[in-house]
Amino acid sequence: MVEKIRSSSSGLDTPREARKRFLNRPRPNPDRFGSATENFARFMGTPQFLLYMTVFCIIWLCWNTFGPADFRFDSAALGFTALTLMLSLQASYAAPLLLLAQNRQDDRDRVSLRQDRQRAERNLSDTEYLTREIAELRIALREVATRDYVRSELRSVLEELLETTDGQELTLKRKPRKPSDATVSLPKVQPRSQSAGRKPVR
Repeated sequence: MVEKIRSSSSGLDTPREARKRFLNRPRPNPDRFGSATENFARFMGTPQFLLYMTVFCIIWLCWNTFGPADFRFDSAALGFTALTLMLSLQASYAAPLLLLAQNRQDDRDRVSLRQDRQRAERNLSDTEYLTREIAELRIALREVATRDYVRSELRSVLEELLETTDGQELTLKRKPRKPSDATVSLPKVQPRSQSAGRKPVR
């Protein structure tokens, strides 16, 4: 008995069974229908549509006014009732189609705004990351030799090299000659006489 009550009663957590329908409702593709309505709305907003509509109304009025009486389908005495009904029917269908096209455009604008916001957030995060990296590079470059520092060091080294080369040239110029090339001046030796070493005779 309890099982029958449970099977007969449907709770909120149990999905409702779909009813079998004899006739399937037509379900047009919303994308195709929306694109068609947008195209129609764009065409209605062009000067061509106004020109075509004006020409159509003029032909309608001229035919039902000056045409043969047997072939007139709209009476001018009744104020062109058929034309009025047709224009009102067109307006009644054009307004929802324009609203549908406007809603689709609003949806697209909303999606594009969301994408722009996400892109702006990504750009902001990338900019902050690059700013941090540049700051770290500046801090690291403080300990690295700059171009001016390297130039000054190279200039000082070059000056030292020039000074050392000048000093070597001067020392080479002042270097004494070899002993073989120099003339050795010996002291003059006087020859001893025969009476040298002898005592003088008194």
